[in-house]
Amino acid sequence: MLVFTSEVNQNKYLPAGGTDVHAVVTVTAKSGGQEQGQARSQPGGRTAAEVILLDCSGSMGGNKIIEARRAARAAIDTLSDGVLFAVVQGEHFAKKIFPERDSLAVASAATREAAKTAVSRMQAGGGTAIGEWLLLARELMLTRPDAIHHAILLTDGQNGQTEAELDRALNQCEGVFQCDCRGVGADWEVAQLRRIAKRLLGDVGLIRKPNEMADDFRAIVEAALGRGIDKVALRVWTPRGADVLFLRQVLPDVTDLTGGAVAVDALTRDYPTGAWGEEKRVYHLGIKILPGPVGVEKLSARVRLVVDGEPLAEAKVLAAWTDDVELSTRIDGTVAHYTGQAELADAIQKGLEARNEGDGETAATLLGQAARLATRARDTARLALLEKVVEIEDAATGKVKLRANVDKLDEMDLDAQSTKTVPAPR
Repeated sequence: MLVFTSEVNQNKYLPAGGTDVHAVVTVTAKSGGQEQGQARSQPGGRTAAEVILLDCSGSMGGNKIIEARRAARAAIDTLSDGVLFAVVQGEHFAKKIFPERDSLAVASAATREAAKTAVSRMQAGGGTAIGEWLLLARELMLTRPDAIHHAILLTDGQNGQTEAELDRALNQCEGVFQCDCRGVGADWEVAQLRRIAKRLLGDVGLIRKPNEMADDFRAIVEAALGRGIDKVALRVWTPRGADVLFLRQVLPDVTDLTGGAVAVDALTRDYPTGAWGEEKRVYHLGIKILPGPVGVEKLSARVRLVVDGEPLAEAKVLAAWTDDVELSTRIDGTVAHYTGQAELADAIQKGLEARNEGDGETAATLLGQAARLATRARDTARLALLEKVVEIEDAATGKVKLRANVDKLDEMDLDAQSTKTVPAPR
């Protein structure tokens, strides 16, 4: 049993003629009984389905394929009895290596051992066609539409398909399963895997050394199996004449959900959030509404968490017009914090892009802005990663100097971790 609660942080006061409303909605899911004002959801015995997508292209030869086999075996051992699963070997094509039949296996002592035996025979060779791997995962997931679907994707290189081919695959997979993406070594593109993970409501991470894969796979599967409620969305109602400027998740990481909106009716949109376990997620909502008279307060949005279409926790976003400058210019601390966290992620990604294009001045400006924002948020993890790429001379003002010799893995780690966020201080 999960109990969902929600709360809103905002400054509801707008100046005369003001139209832009910003609010942070925090949704918390906890195990336990129901108290007054709370809403609960029962998983109802939903089965989990896990598909492991392993890059077996030629570049995965040697120690990488050995460790990839070990990581796959670790993931398989983590599957509890009854979980549905399959293992896919990815090259310039996709091949299911377990189970042999065109469906998902049911985890048991016997099937786990059989799967590990099949994994031990994997060899490296061929090219990389990630879209094909994803489409095979989709095909397998659809054999059990009743399950909660999740995949792990591992690669060490760049996708050999065109952007259009990958987009077509993502269009078909979106909404069918979630996918966490991992890149091992320094020859893959963070932006490419982030794009896949974003569309499939997962995350992206760097594995520096092949022998770190097994622990990472084990943790990913444990987290996926802990999410027992699927088909969860934020349902946003806005009044006639209003527009949603954006909706983005801002904790535990920054993910723009705006483009995933599904119309419920003329005034209501659902934004899929994937499966949930016991956790807290925070969302930043921006709305443009029609202005009202000074002294009037009105509902500018209603945000509900819905599971399989059933509304649960609800939060109300208000707007009130005033001629009191002190009220209308007051900045809510929580909104300011998460606005800064989104700006931090953007500054890191654009700063690294400028650095790689040889534009040192722009890179220093943007990465300096990132250092300033990370310092303000007391984001020590991001500061530690930044300091491997720039020399921070004055964090408070954002004065930095680009380092001449930067380990590519350090740069990729900063890029991959750029969207991770820290909670707003209480």
